[in-house]
Amino acid sequence: MLVILHPNTDESSDEFKKTWHHLSSLLGIKLNKHDIQGDKQKLTEIYLLGDTHTVNKEEIESLPAVERVIRISEEYRILGRHKDNQRTFGFDYNGVHFDQKGLNVFAGLCAVDNPEHVELTLRALQENNQQCTRMGAYKPRTNPYSFQGHGEACLPYVFELAGKYGIKVIAMEITHESHIDEIHRCLEACGNPTGVLLQVGTRNIQNFELLKSIGRQKTYPVLLKRGFGITLNESLNAAEYLASEGNSNVIFCLRGMKSEFGLPHRNLVDFCHVPVIKRLTRMPVCIDPSHSVGTRDVAPDGLMDVMHATAQGVIAGANMVLVDFHPVPSKALVDGPQALLLEELPLFLEDVQIAHSAYQKRCALISQ
Repeated sequence: MLVILHPNTDESSDEFKKTWHHLSSLLGIKLNKHDIQGDKQKLTEIYLLGDTHTVNKEEIESLPAVERVIRISEEYRILGRHKDNQRTFGFDYNGVHFDQKGLNVFAGLCAVDNPEHVELTLRALQENNQQCTRMGAYKPRTNPYSFQGHGEACLPYVFELAGKYGIKVIAMEITHESHIDEIHRCLEACGNPTGVLLQVGTRNIQNFELLKSIGRQKTYPVLLKRGFGITLNESLNAAEYLASEGNSNVIFCLRGMKSEFGLPHRNLVDFCHVPVIKRLTRMPVCIDPSHSVGTRDVAPDGLMDVMHATAQGVIAGANMVLVDFHPVPSKALVDGPQALLLEELPLFLEDVQIAHSAYQKRCALISQ
């Protein structure tokens, strides 16, 4: 059961105290409180966990701080939509808004290699009016002898250059809970010139202790990539691990499924699940065409496969695009063959906007 309080409810008020006291007295029920801070108001949601079938819904709705009550399904208790469209969707972080209606592009380096390439990339993003990027400092690799990322050593110049070029949010994968502290310390030491979106890669989708650690901190939102070999339901439950620990600012990323049926692409593109995730949950949905397609191959129409895949996801309603660019792909230390050139950035961004406009027209057509 989900109890939604009146907006901007003061927890020191008598109304809140009376409501909390009553809910706390319910036998066999555990309370889990989540605060959602928007631009104009704060919304408090209290989850009643346990056997709530005998809890009187009307009685809870009569409590002084309660706006309304929703009976929720067993799965995706916090992140689920639960057939309710009145709840707050999305969140703001460092001046950037994320929800199921908008669209943010995170173009950048799959793996940071040197300051020169970082600066060239960030300068190109600024010239194209972009405020977000991807920069990999920690890279989990299948081969133990492959480049694992520069880690903490590269964070100072990445963050400082991001601030120099007006980048507000960097999507950065982490593989261990200690990386959260490293990122936090470095951001503070640099004067917080930018923000970080913690990325959980496909290999760590069921690293439940890592998910719990990331969920316990509320400073940074999370980008969670779908597991490459598990069901959508299992991946969505991994997202629920984050929310159950307190951090519900989660974006769910589709990045393709490992399957021989996807050849010649790197993975089997799964962007048809964009509307499914939006129907089942409140999470914004990201697509990663670079790791889905894995090449720069060009179709007979002159457009690269990665651009076609991107358009498919965006025209289906994706809210974020995570895509690899590199100044010199042949010198990239990770996934060079799939990286787009910086001079191709304007074309890519314009193509994304065409697809997004088409999606908006489709929605307007249905609403007539």
